[in-house]
Formats: sequence, structure tokens, C-alpha cells
Amino acid sequence: MFSKILVICAHPDDDILGCGATLAKYHEKGAHITVCFLAEGSSCRYTKSEIASSQAICAIEERKDAAKEALNLLGVDEFHFYDFPCGRLDTIAMIDLGKCVEQQIMQTKPDLVLTHSTVDANYDHRLTSQAVLQATRPGGVAFVPYVIHFEILSSTEWRFDESFKPNYFEALQERHVEKKIQALNCYRSEIKPHPHPRNEDMLRMMSKVRGSQCNVVYAEAFSLLRGIVQ
Repeated sequence: MFSKILVICAHPDDDILGCGATLAKYHEKGAHITVCFLAEGSSCRYTKSEIASSQAICAIEERKDAAKEALNLLGVDEFHFYDFPCGRLDTIAMIDLGKCVEQQIMQTKPDLVLTHSTVDANYDHRLTSQAVLQATRPGGVAFVPYVIHFEILSSTEWRFDESFKPNYFEALQERHVEKKIQALNCYRSEIKPHPHPRNEDMLRMMSKVRGSQCNVVYAEAFSLLRGIVQ
């Protein structure tokens, strides 16, 4: 259905958690896939005065290496790191975030943009979603026919005052789910033991739960923000 897919996410590993199995599926179908990371994903673990430290810089580079390894496993064709400060996207003007997204869309010309849900607990995720909404507005220079929100285990379900309401599902094969798990395992520091949701058992379980909601064995769930059939 989609031949050019652009994933706009806040941090390296959000792409895997949110739509990793779907990316593996569309890679098999020959789609061109581009992933864009707005924030670097690691400096939130350091105080403001420590962001420029060698330790923080090393953590950022290690995460980039993990991202490249994971994306290679999924067959992603192209990726970009914008390196805005993790956990501090609210220090960047929304117009600047939106312009980054707009530029990426104009270069990539996707027919589908995948991004974060507006109901995530993580504020960087919500700001990324807003930047995509702003950049892809109808009538704008970076309009895209389809914009779809994904869910992130350990963020989306922790926004207790609002809930993620999936209305679009991608049916998957077991091999797609296993590819997602292999890709996430590249982020060795991000795997947590049960009952934390970020582990192999929970990824498999969630894919089965979402599959049962649409009468297939495995699926990833999304919320369709906008879809235009021409």
C-alpha cells in the first residue's frame, strides 16, 4: 500500500518500539523507509551542566551506534539524527522542530508519515507529534496523504488521564515480530526485566493482543490521524 515511509520520532529506539515490525514488513514489500530522530535520546540522564561532558557524549554516540545496528536489521534505507537535547525538546521553538520535519518530508516525499501519539506520557514524544501535525497540515508545502500515530510501551500506556485509541492495524507474521525484538535488543541498556513493559515477552504479548483485536495472530496498532485516498 505504501511505497515511501517516513518515521519521525523523538529518540532512537522509539522507531523500533512504535513500528519496528511494520517496518520489517514493508521492507519485504520493497518500500523505501526513512527514519528521522529529532532528539539524541541519552542526555536526559544528565544534568544541564553535564550535557557536554565526555560521559554524556559517549552515551549519545553509543545510542547512535545501536540505532544504526537496529535500522540495518530492519532494512531501513535512510536515517537522520538531528541531535536536539533529549528530554529538553521544550527548549526548542516549535517552529524550528516543525521546519526540520517539513524539510525532511520535502526531501523524502513520503506517502505515509509515522510518528508518536499525542497522548504519550513522554513530553518529547508529544512535542514531536505536534511538530509533525504542524508540518503536514493540509495546504502546506509538506502535506502528506497519510499520517499515523504509533504507541510506545512504557510511555503511551502510562498516560493515565488519556488513552491511546487504535483504529488502524498492520497484520504481521511472526518473523516481523522477531525482527522487531532483534532490533530492540541492539539497545542493550533499554531492555528491562518483567514487569517492566520493555522486554521481549511484553513485545510478543502486545503483538498478540493487538492481533486479537483485528482477528489476526500478530499486529501492531496505530491511530490514524489522517488518510486521504485519491
